[in-house]
Amino acid sequence: MVGTVRQDPGVEGVDGGVGVTALLVAAARAIETHRDDSLARDVYAEHFVRAAPACEGWPVRMHQVPDGDANPLWGRFARYFGLRTRVLDDFLLRSVRAGARQVVLFGAGLDSRAFRLDWPEDCVIFEIDREGVLAFKREVLGGLSALPKAERVPVPVDLRADWAGALADAGFDASAPTAWLAEGLLFYLPPAAETHLIEAVDRLSAGGSALAFEVKLEKDLLEYRDSPLYTATRDQIGIDLLDLFDTRPRPDSAGNLAVKGWSTSVLTPFDFTRRHGRGPLPEQNDALAGNRWVFADKPSL
Repeated sequence: MVGTVRQDPGVEGVDGGVGVTALLVAAARAIETHRDDSLARDVYAEHFVRAAPACEGWPVRMHQVPDGDANPLWGRFARYFGLRTRVLDDFLLRSVRAGARQVVLFGAGLDSRAFRLDWPEDCVIFEIDREGVLAFKREVLGGLSALPKAERVPVPVDLRADWAGALADAGFDASAPTAWLAEGLLFYLPPAAETHLIEAVDRLSAGGSALAFEVKLEKDLLEYRDSPLYTATRDQIGIDLLDLFDTRPRPDSAGNLAVKGWSTSVLTPFDFTRRHGRGPLPEQNDALAGNRWVFADKPSL
Protein backbone atom coordinates (compact mmCIF):
# COMPACT_ATOMS: atom_id res chain seq x y z
CA MET A 1 0.00 0.00 0.00
CA VAL A 2 1.17 3.53 -0.74
CA GLY A 3 2.24 5.59 2.27
CA THR A 4 1.92 4.72 5.93
CA VAL A 5 -0.99 4.07 8.23
CA ARG A 6 -1.05 5.93 11.52
CA GLN A 7 -0.93 3.41 14.32
CA ASP A 8 -3.59 3.14 16.98
CA PRO A 9 -2.35 4.11 20.42
CA GLY A 10 -1.32 2.30 23.36
CA VAL A 11 -1.76 -1.44 23.59
CA GLU A 12 0.79 -3.16 21.36
CA GLY A 13 2.04 -6.11 23.41
CA VAL A 14 -0.60 -5.54 26.09
CA ASP A 15 -3.81 -6.69 24.42
CA GLY A 16 -2.35 -8.69 21.57
CA GLY A 17 -1.85 -5.66 19.38
CA VAL A 18 -5.48 -4.53 19.57
CA GLY A 19 -5.83 -0.78 19.14
CA VAL A 20 -7.70 1.23 21.74
CA THR A 21 -10.03 2.65 19.10
CA ALA A 22 -11.21 -0.89 18.26
CA LEU A 23 -11.97 -1.36 21.94
CA LEU A 24 -13.79 1.99 22.02
CA VAL A 25 -16.10 0.83 19.24
CA ALA A 26 -16.62 -2.51 21.02
CA ALA A 27 -17.62 -0.68 24.22
CA ALA A 28 -20.04 1.48 22.23
CA ARG A 29 -21.57 -1.61 20.64
CA ALA A 30 -21.94 -3.21 24.06
CA ILE A 31 -23.77 -0.15 25.37
CA GLU A 32 -25.98 -0.08 22.27
CA THR A 33 -26.80 -3.78 22.69
CA HIS A 34 -28.28 -3.18 26.15
CA ARG A 35 -30.35 -0.10 25.29
CA ASP A 36 -34.12 -0.53 25.37
CA ASP A 37 -34.28 1.03 21.90
CA SER A 38 -31.19 -0.73 20.54
CA LEU A 39 -30.32 -0.19 16.90
CA ALA A 40 -27.86 -3.11 16.77
CA ARG A 41 -27.11 -6.07 19.00
CA ASP A 42 -23.62 -7.45 19.51
CA VAL A 43 -23.54 -9.83 22.46
CA TYR A 44 -19.80 -10.40 22.00
CA ALA A 45 -18.73 -6.75 22.27
CA GLU A 46 -18.63 -6.50 26.06
CA HIS A 47 -16.46 -9.61 26.27
CA PHE A 48 -13.76 -7.92 24.17
CA VAL A 49 -13.82 -4.92 26.50
CA ARG A 50 -13.64 -7.01 29.66
CA ALA A 51 -10.77 -9.10 28.28
CA ALA A 52 -8.55 -6.07 27.59
CA PRO A 53 -6.61 -4.49 30.47
CA ALA A 54 -6.33 -1.24 28.50
CA CYS A 55 -10.04 -0.52 29.02
CA GLU A 56 -10.48 -1.65 32.60
CA GLY A 57 -13.38 0.27 34.11
CA TRP A 58 -14.96 1.28 30.81
CA PRO A 59 -18.76 1.05 30.76
CA VAL A 60 -20.55 -1.64 28.78
CA ARG A 61 -24.06 -0.63 29.86
CA MET A 62 -25.67 2.80 29.99
CA HIS A 63 -26.43 2.64 33.71
CA GLN A 64 -22.66 2.49 34.33
CA VAL A 65 -22.30 6.03 32.89
CA PRO A 66 -23.09 8.52 35.71
CA ASP A 67 -24.44 11.23 33.39
CA GLY A 68 -25.99 8.79 30.92
CA ASP A 69 -26.78 10.10 27.46
CA ALA A 70 -25.53 13.56 28.47
CA ASN A 71 -22.00 12.12 28.41
CA PRO A 72 -20.52 13.16 25.03
CA LEU A 73 -18.40 10.00 24.76
CA TRP A 74 -20.52 7.18 26.17
CA GLY A 75 -23.80 8.86 25.28
CA ARG A 76 -23.75 10.66 21.94
CA PHE A 77 -20.54 9.21 20.45
CA ALA A 78 -21.42 5.66 21.49
CA ARG A 79 -24.87 6.09 19.96
CA TYR A 80 -23.18 7.18 16.73
CA PHE A 81 -21.21 3.93 16.64
CA GLY A 82 -24.41 2.00 17.33
CA LEU A 83 -26.14 3.73 14.43
CA ARG A 84 -23.15 3.11 12.14
CA THR A 85 -23.15 -0.56 13.09
CA ARG A 86 -26.84 -0.89 12.19
CA VAL A 87 -26.50 0.96 8.88
CA LEU A 88 -23.53 -1.12 7.76
CA ASP A 89 -25.11 -4.37 8.96
CA ASP A 90 -28.07 -3.51 6.74
CA PHE A 91 -25.75 -2.73 3.81
CA LEU A 92 -24.00 -6.11 4.04
CA LEU A 93 -27.20 -8.11 4.39
CA ARG A 94 -28.77 -6.20 1.50
CA SER A 95 -25.68 -6.95 -0.62
CA VAL A 96 -25.76 -10.70 0.01
CA ARG A 97 -29.49 -10.79 -0.64
CA ALA A 98 -28.69 -9.17 -4.00
CA GLY A 99 -26.26 -11.97 -4.83
CA ALA A 100 -22.86 -11.22 -3.28
CA ARG A 101 -21.40 -14.35 -1.69
CA GLN A 102 -18.08 -12.87 -0.59
CA VAL A 103 -17.74 -10.22 2.11
CA VAL A 104 -14.43 -8.45 2.74
CA LEU A 105 -14.02 -6.46 5.96
CA PHE A 106 -11.05 -4.08 5.85
CA GLY A 107 -9.49 -3.42 9.25
CA ALA A 108 -12.04 -5.82 10.71
CA GLY A 109 -10.98 -5.01 14.26
CA LEU A 110 -13.34 -6.53 16.82
CA ASP A 111 -16.18 -6.79 14.32
CA SER A 112 -18.26 -9.90 15.11
CA ARG A 113 -20.56 -9.77 12.08
CA ALA A 114 -19.50 -13.27 10.97
CA PHE A 115 -20.92 -14.56 14.26
CA ARG A 116 -24.04 -12.46 14.77
CA LEU A 117 -25.63 -11.79 11.37
CA ASP A 118 -27.75 -14.28 9.42
CA TRP A 119 -25.71 -15.10 6.33
CA PRO A 120 -26.55 -17.35 3.39
CA GLU A 121 -25.03 -20.80 3.82
CA ASP A 122 -22.64 -20.36 0.90
CA CYS A 123 -21.31 -16.96 2.01
CA VAL A 124 -17.63 -16.41 2.88
CA ILE A 125 -16.49 -13.61 5.22
CA PHE A 126 -12.88 -12.44 4.82
CA GLU A 127 -11.55 -10.43 7.76
CA ILE A 128 -8.41 -8.39 7.00
CA ASP A 129 -6.45 -7.08 9.96
CA ARG A 130 -3.15 -7.38 11.79
CA GLU A 131 -2.31 -10.73 13.33
CA GLY A 132 -2.46 -9.37 16.88
CA VAL A 133 -6.02 -8.14 16.44
CA LEU A 134 -7.21 -11.41 14.93
CA ALA A 135 -5.43 -13.43 17.63
CA PHE A 136 -7.12 -11.43 20.41
CA LYS A 137 -10.49 -11.91 18.74
CA ARG A 138 -9.83 -15.63 18.32
CA GLU A 139 -8.93 -15.98 22.00
CA VAL A 140 -12.00 -14.14 23.28
CA LEU A 141 -14.51 -15.78 20.94
CA GLY A 142 -12.92 -19.19 21.48
CA GLY A 143 -13.43 -18.79 25.20
CA LEU A 144 -17.13 -18.24 24.51
CA SER A 145 -17.33 -21.25 22.15
CA ALA A 146 -18.73 -18.84 19.55
CA LEU A 147 -19.36 -20.26 16.09
CA PRO A 148 -19.55 -18.17 12.90
CA LYS A 149 -22.78 -18.30 10.91
CA ALA A 150 -20.90 -18.50 7.61
CA GLU A 151 -17.43 -19.54 6.52
CA ARG A 152 -15.04 -17.07 8.14
CA VAL A 153 -11.52 -16.58 6.77
CA PRO A 154 -9.15 -14.40 8.81
CA VAL A 155 -6.52 -12.71 6.61
CA PRO A 156 -3.65 -11.59 8.88
CA VAL A 157 -2.00 -8.81 6.92
CA ASP A 158 -1.25 -5.17 7.55
CA LEU A 159 -3.00 -2.85 5.09
CA ARG A 160 0.39 -1.32 4.36
CA ALA A 161 1.47 -4.67 2.89
CA ASP A 162 0.15 -6.68 -0.08
CA TRP A 163 -3.33 -7.28 1.30
CA ALA A 164 -4.73 -8.03 -2.17
CA GLY A 165 -2.23 -10.85 -2.62
CA ALA A 166 -2.96 -12.19 0.85
CA LEU A 167 -6.68 -12.05 0.10
CA ALA A 168 -6.20 -14.04 -3.11
CA ASP A 169 -4.06 -16.60 -1.27
CA ALA A 170 -6.90 -16.97 1.26
CA GLY A 171 -9.31 -18.03 -1.48
CA PHE A 172 -10.88 -14.77 -2.64
CA ASP A 173 -12.44 -15.07 -6.11
CA ALA A 174 -12.24 -11.83 -8.10
CA SER A 175 -14.75 -13.18 -10.62
CA ALA A 176 -17.55 -13.35 -8.02
CA PRO A 177 -19.60 -10.39 -6.70
CA THR A 178 -18.26 -9.08 -3.39
CA ALA A 179 -19.52 -6.83 -0.61
CA TRP A 180 -16.63 -4.69 0.63
CA LEU A 181 -16.66 -2.70 3.87
CA ALA A 182 -14.18 -0.12 5.20
CA GLU A 183 -15.78 0.95 8.47
CA GLY A 184 -14.11 3.79 10.35
CA LEU A 185 -10.83 3.24 8.51
CA LEU A 186 -10.05 5.58 5.64
CA PHE A 187 -9.48 8.78 7.61
CA TYR A 188 -6.55 7.07 9.36
CA LEU A 189 -4.88 6.46 5.99
CA PRO A 190 -2.76 8.89 3.98
CA PRO A 191 -4.68 10.21 0.97
CA ALA A 192 -2.55 8.16 -1.46
CA ALA A 193 -3.24 5.00 0.53
CA GLU A 194 -6.98 5.63 0.39
CA THR A 195 -6.77 6.08 -3.37
CA HIS A 196 -4.74 2.88 -3.70
CA LEU A 197 -7.31 0.90 -1.69
CA ILE A 198 -10.27 2.23 -3.69
CA GLU A 199 -8.51 1.48 -6.99
CA ALA A 200 -7.71 -2.06 -5.82
CA VAL A 201 -11.34 -2.64 -4.83
CA ASP A 202 -12.45 -1.50 -8.27
CA ARG A 203 -9.93 -3.79 -9.95
CA LEU A 204 -10.93 -6.81 -7.83
CA SER A 205 -14.69 -6.29 -8.06
CA ALA A 206 -16.86 -8.26 -10.43
CA GLY A 207 -20.10 -6.76 -11.66
CA GLY A 208 -22.72 -6.85 -8.94
CA SER A 209 -20.22 -5.95 -6.20
CA ALA A 210 -20.89 -3.28 -3.59
CA LEU A 211 -18.73 -1.12 -1.34
CA ALA A 212 -19.45 0.97 1.76
CA PHE A 213 -16.98 3.24 3.51
CA GLU A 214 -16.83 6.22 5.82
CA VAL A 215 -15.08 9.50 5.00
CA LYS A 216 -14.65 12.95 6.53
CA LEU A 217 -15.19 15.95 4.30
CA GLU A 218 -13.59 18.72 6.32
CA LYS A 219 -10.21 19.84 5.04
CA ASP A 220 -9.10 21.11 8.43
CA LEU A 221 -10.14 18.66 11.13
CA LEU A 222 -8.27 20.69 13.71
CA GLU A 223 -11.10 23.22 13.81
CA TYR A 224 -13.02 20.59 15.78
CA ARG A 225 -10.30 20.01 18.37
CA ASP A 226 -12.56 21.52 21.06
CA SER A 227 -15.63 19.56 20.00
CA PRO A 228 -17.21 17.81 23.02
CA LEU A 229 -16.83 14.41 21.32
CA TYR A 230 -13.08 14.80 20.94
CA THR A 231 -12.43 16.48 24.29
CA ALA A 232 -14.46 13.83 26.15
CA THR A 233 -12.59 11.04 24.38
CA ARG A 234 -9.26 12.63 25.32
CA ASP A 235 -10.25 13.36 28.90
CA GLN A 236 -12.08 10.13 29.75
CA ILE A 237 -10.02 7.44 28.02
CA GLY A 238 -6.89 9.23 26.84
CA ILE A 239 -7.40 8.90 23.07
CA ASP A 240 -6.72 11.97 20.94
CA LEU A 241 -8.44 10.99 17.71
CA LEU A 242 -7.11 14.03 15.88
CA ASP A 243 -3.59 12.78 16.49
CA LEU A 244 -4.57 9.55 14.73
CA PHE A 245 -6.46 10.96 11.76
CA ASP A 246 -4.52 11.97 8.67
CA THR A 247 -5.60 15.59 8.36
CA ARG A 248 -4.37 16.25 4.81
CA PRO A 249 -7.03 16.97 2.16
CA ARG A 250 -8.82 13.78 1.21
CA PRO A 251 -9.36 12.33 -2.26
CA ASP A 252 -12.86 12.31 -3.72
CA SER A 253 -13.19 8.53 -3.56
CA ALA A 254 -16.92 8.57 -4.24
CA GLY A 255 -16.38 10.72 -7.31
CA ASN A 256 -13.53 8.53 -8.51
CA LEU A 257 -15.75 5.45 -8.27
CA ALA A 258 -18.50 7.22 -10.19
CA VAL A 259 -16.03 7.99 -12.99
CA LYS A 260 -15.21 4.26 -13.10
CA GLY A 261 -18.90 3.43 -13.62
CA TRP A 262 -20.05 2.71 -10.07
CA SER A 263 -23.34 4.18 -8.90
CA THR A 264 -22.73 6.04 -5.64
CA SER A 265 -24.70 7.72 -2.88
CA VAL A 266 -23.22 9.91 -0.16
CA LEU A 267 -25.27 10.33 3.00
CA THR A 268 -24.80 11.85 6.44
CA PRO A 269 -25.23 9.93 9.70
CA PHE A 270 -28.07 12.34 10.48
CA ASP A 271 -29.98 11.05 7.43
CA PHE A 272 -30.08 7.65 9.15
CA THR A 273 -30.91 9.13 12.55
CA ARG A 274 -34.04 10.55 10.97
CA ARG A 275 -34.75 7.28 9.15
CA HIS A 276 -34.51 5.15 12.29
CA GLY A 277 -35.94 7.70 14.69
CA ARG A 278 -32.93 7.60 17.01
CA GLY A 279 -29.26 8.49 16.94
CA PRO A 280 -27.23 11.74 16.96
CA LEU A 281 -28.59 14.95 15.46
CA PRO A 282 -26.50 18.00 14.50
CA GLU A 283 -25.07 20.19 17.24
CA GLN A 284 -22.88 23.27 17.35
CA ASN A 285 -19.13 22.63 17.02
CA ASP A 286 -20.04 19.12 15.93
CA ALA A 287 -17.23 16.68 15.16
CA LEU A 288 -19.74 14.55 13.25
CA ALA A 289 -20.68 17.36 10.86
CA GLY A 290 -18.20 16.27 8.19
CA ASN A 291 -18.79 12.53 8.43
CA ARG A 292 -20.21 10.90 5.33
CA TRP A 293 -21.20 7.31 4.63
CA VAL A 294 -20.64 6.30 1.02
CA PHE A 295 -22.40 3.41 -0.70
CA ALA A 296 -21.32 2.29 -4.16
CA ASP A 297 -22.53 -0.44 -6.52
CA LYS A 298 -20.69 -1.78 -9.54
CA PRO A 299 -23.21 -2.64 -12.25
CA SER A 300 -23.36 -6.13 -13.67
CA LEU A 301 -22.19 -6.38 -17.26
